[in-house]
Amino acid sequence: MPTTPPPIPTPNPPIWREFVRGSLGTGVAVAARGAGALVLNKLFAVYAPAGGLTLLAQFQNLMALLTALPNDGVHVGLVKYLAPLRPGSPRYRAWLGAAAGLNGAALLAGAGVLASRGLLGWGWGSLAAFLLGIVLLTGQGLLGAALLAAGRLRAYIGLSVALSGLGTGAAAVTLLQHFPLNIVLLAYLLAQGLTLLPALVLAARAGLLRHLRPAAPVSRLALRGLGQFLLMAVSTLLFGKAVDYVLRDYLLHTYGPVRTDLWQTVAKLSDNYTMVFVAVMSSVFYPRLAALAGQARGARGYLLGVLRLLAPVLAVGLGLIFACRNWLLPLLFAPHLLGAREFLAPQLLGDWAKFLSWLFIFQLTARARTGPYIAVQAASAAVFGALLAVLLPRYGLEGAVLAHAARYWLLLLACGFFFWKNRISETKAPGY
Repeated sequence: MPTTPPPIPTPNPPIWREFVRGSLGTGVAVAARGAGALVLNKLFAVYAPAGGLTLLAQFQNLMALLTALPNDGVHVGLVKYLAPLRPGSPRYRAWLGAAAGLNGAALLAGAGVLASRGLLGWGWGSLAAFLLGIVLLTGQGLLGAALLAAGRLRAYIGLSVALSGLGTGAAAVTLLQHFPLNIVLLAYLLAQGLTLLPALVLAARAGLLRHLRPAAPVSRLALRGLGQFLLMAVSTLLFGKAVDYVLRDYLLHTYGPVRTDLWQTVAKLSDNYTMVFVAVMSSVFYPRLAALAGQARGARGYLLGVLRLLAPVLAVGLGLIFACRNWLLPLLFAPHLLGAREFLAPQLLGDWAKFLSWLFIFQLTARARTGPYIAVQAASAAVFGALLAVLLPRYGLEGAVLAHAARYWLLLLACGFFFWKNRISETKAPGY
């Protein structure tokens, strides 16, 4: 009796093809955010007074400090835990409620610190407006994370486009109308915060807000689960964003606004393509790596596949930026900032190593390895501080970019060593 031959299994697509396909899917959001950042930098470089570009970076750093715990901690964990759940279910509401509670606590703590330290020397009215903008922006981020977890990528991309367009548009209007810089920066923040309104509409249409009760008790289990990601975000805040803020403040007071703007030009250029890299990794690489968290061999293979793809692509891309530096810097910023090219080579070398080392560190986030993650962040910040203490007195402002390059090359070597060491130990483990 004839039998039907078994179907031939369809081979899995190569890792690089899967990664590139997913990256292209986020291209609109990445392009919008990148274009908005470039336009914003150009506006400040041309129309703001001396030191305006550095003040913009310091303000954005301050925004990042206040939103780091929600965005880099609570929302990252929320995407992981909401993804397998049905919107409106009791467990779904428990995780969402815990995330809102943790965000509220983080914002209150941040507001207390900010009130005691002041806001760039501004008054209480500016402080209140700043905190309002941060609250609105955090609410939008929470709903955006829920949309991303539910697979509503189109809605998430729409929010990203609106965020970039409104913020840049508000800054452009106020700058061209010659408003004071504090008004320009607050308009930039508050316009971004207004995206909370479309986020609420999109989340409601997707059914993500069903059966929510504001007075519902907060789940201790959900708090504990999200708390691991919150601790990792605390380390990023203390050993990353806070270090950047203090360094920029030191450079500004030591070398003056005109000279510091040259260093800041290179740093802002780096921020632009770093934003693109983080957006792609967060929406494509991290979710896939998190899904493979319980499969050591699969996760390792995926990481190595993406690493082999990105290492030469990043090298070529950063090399092109260096080759085009003489016309790229005046085009993206202003002709008087062309002197920033003296800092570009160490910055680009450091960024190549930074991006590749982040691929390894994403493993710790995907597997919720809180202790090792904090240890890596603390060690990296300590090494950076030591390098700055040695290099800044000797090389001046250039010492900042030399320290940046040395820090991330050391981190990449350390990550590669421990990855190779763990791979060997897993291979030798019984029954592996």
